Amino acid sequence: MNKFSRIILFLLTLTLAFSCRFKKDTGSIDMDNWLSDRNGCKGLRIKDLKEIERLKNSFLGADNQALIVTFGRPDRVDLIDKSQTYFTYFLEPSIRCDEAEPKKEPLRVLFRLNSIERVSEVNITTQNP
Repeated sequence: MNKFSRIILFLLTLTLAFSCRFKKDTGSIDMDNWLSDRNGCKGLRIKDLKEIERLKNSFLGADNQALIVTFGRPDRVDLIDKSQTYFTYFLEPSIRCDEAEPKKEPLRVLFRLNSIERVSEVNITTQNP
């Protein structure tokens, strides 16, 4: 393999390795509020519900690191039968907040990741995975 081919191969590998690890577009979501509202305790995330609903399909195919870079560490991670992972971000106060226990299941964004850590489904729900 000549020098030019090696450079092209290296650049292609580098591009593929880092293409999905950058911050994803979050539209008009107030990311300062989002990141400061761990477990939805402050009630700031719910204000961006319409924008999350509008953008949710744009996260399909993103890898787990892109989600973490964009939304911060998930509020909860669930491993389901060794091949699926769910990242949960609470929009309403969860049971992990210091306040009294919630009267209902909180609204949350669930990112379902497949076995290769890519987002295969995004749901806004009160259901657990």
